[in-house]
Amino acid sequence: MSKLVTIYGGSGFVGRNIARRMAKEGWRVRVAVRRPNEAMFVRPYGVVGQVEPVFCNIRDDESVRLVAKGADAVVNCVGTFDKGGKNNFEAVQDKGAARVARVAAEERVGRLVHISAIGADPESDSIYGRTKAAGEAAIREHFPGAVILRPSVIFGPDDQFFNRFANMTRFGPVLPVIGAKTKFQPVYVDDVAKAATHGVLGKAEPGIYELGGPDVDTFRDLMVQMLAIIRRRRIVMNIPFWLGRTMGVAFDALNAITVGLVKGPVTLDQVKSLARDNVVSGETKTFRDLGITPTSLESVLPEYLWRFRPSGQYAAMKESAGRLKP
Repeated sequence: MSKLVTIYGGSGFVGRNIARRMAKEGWRVRVAVRRPNEAMFVRPYGVVGQVEPVFCNIRDDESVRLVAKGADAVVNCVGTFDKGGKNNFEAVQDKGAARVARVAAEERVGRLVHISAIGADPESDSIYGRTKAAGEAAIREHFPGAVILRPSVIFGPDDQFFNRFANMTRFGPVLPVIGAKTKFQPVYVDDVAKAATHGVLGKAEPGIYELGGPDVDTFRDLMVQMLAIIRRRRIVMNIPFWLGRTMGVAFDALNAITVGLVKGPVTLDQVKSLARDNVVSGETKTFRDLGITPTSLESVLPEYLWRFRPSGQYAAMKESAGRLKP
């Protein structure tokens, strides 16, 4: 019988790409999510019955255990950017990660891959970074042989980074960014999925891997590259951190007053995260240790950002026509 992998958060941006790769490897894939009815799109990743979405609440021991039973490997992709609510930073990224690792060890699961983030640091100013670090510590405590992946900002067709800012360009001549000089090392989502697959298949040694793409750029430079691809002229305006923090406090208050119904464009915790560079430190394993050559931004961004061009899918045709001699 084919081996089985359980992917917690397997319908998310990273998880769905891991699910697709594991299905191609011939594994049965159990996609553990809170709303399996909204994750039916993963089923065509394999043959009939090979990829199945199942219910799981990462805050509940028995729920996590039920989907881990019989698995040869588990992958934890669950994360959040929400400070409040039941599925907050601590519940998901700290206690949730610890629960997955503990249950996997108790159920004698062979391998564990955990998706963390480069910002994971117990001394981080942001709750996001501190809870990511706490989750990693719990993973190492309960499952010492785990493979922990720390990607920089992840890009790909369904990302919440380039798509978000490209969409913002539709509403005015100015593109505001907080921390224009902060450095990022964007990593392609399928490269992260490939690294996770290496971990599941036993092709990666246990430990922490920081995953960054081939290029390091400032926030401003990334926005300039994006603007060139979508053929829009906008002023990239830097918002100083003091103003960004003020905005974060205001939007957090609005979110609290409306009981989560209204979410602002940025939170105070995100502003704190933006104050630190998001690049590979050189102190851990990397793609090189996995034998993976990371994909460049320029080879992928045009494939999915074209829809933000003023002429959309017809932009290239119009540009070509404009070069014709009368």
